[in-house]
Amino acid sequence: MSEGSRGSSLAFGQVVIGPPGSGKTTYCHAMSTFLRRLGRSVAVVNLDPANEALPCPCALDIGELITLPDVMASLGLGPNGGLIYCMEYLEANADWLRDRLQALRGNYVLFDCPGQVELYTHNQALKNVFAQLAKWNFRLAAVHLVDSHYCTDPGKFISVLCTSLSTMLHVELPHVNVLSKMDLIEQYGKLAFNLDYYTEVLDLSYLVDHLASDPFFKNFRRLNEKLVEVIEDYSLVSFVPLNVQDKQSMRQVMQAVDKANGYSFGDQEHRSLEALMSAAVGADFHFSSTLAVQEKYVQSQDKAVEEEVMDL
Repeated sequence: MSEGSRGSSLAFGQVVIGPPGSGKTTYCHAMSTFLRRLGRSVAVVNLDPANEALPCPCALDIGELITLPDVMASLGLGPNGGLIYCMEYLEANADWLRDRLQALRGNYVLFDCPGQVELYTHNQALKNVFAQLAKWNFRLAAVHLVDSHYCTDPGKFISVLCTSLSTMLHVELPHVNVLSKMDLIEQYGKLAFNLDYYTEVLDLSYLVDHLASDPFFKNFRRLNEKLVEVIEDYSLVSFVPLNVQDKQSMRQVMQAVDKANGYSFGDQEHRSLEALMSAAVGADFHFSSTLAVQEKYVQSQDKAVEEEVMDL
């Protein structure tokens, strides 16, 4: 029997990736709760050896194999080097992961991954682990979380776009980029453009012009123009806004991921015509989801202006 045919039934799931603090573990907890209420059997797998404060029990924890504190103490490595060692150790012990995942067959699996950006842009270990999961008949989509506060800083947003593009090209999985913590965006300051400008990644020349008004970034206009050209030439990056407190927002992210990993069209989905249509709405889906968040954001901004006028 070949390695890929062991446990021949398909398993669907998500690998949840993104920078530290972007809300990966919170997302896994919220999404698992949401999917269970819809009737799916869900298992959360913690692949972050530095994650010691899990909000809910995991079906599988990499801490059973290796932990970051142990690696740092025994090998004298720092947090970054230790995380890379842990992922390379996991890759070398893929049999351990395969054997334990066998018990989770029949579940929709959420893989909570580490937050070190280099693991998704340069290092091969996690990429190879994801490739192994594919050989074991896991149909996965990468859910890349980015904190929405980066939208309020044009320079940081260009950096996020570059990181997202690099991650998409390196990881080589169906990809859904998510702007997390949308419920907090009004606390970060006023956006220079409408929210759909950031989610759909529209004409970025306006962003470069906006940056040029800053004395510091004015000196780097040529660099920003070239970075923007690369992003627009690939034309791959867009975002889905997410507020884990909002059921409609969670549903929209779920539909985008189901479309990406093929879950909506698999034999495990008891589909109706409505379910098929909701998974295939394309650009209209992104527009409607962004519009709802945009309305909430504009309302909060209008309320803030009204309060300032009243104070005067």
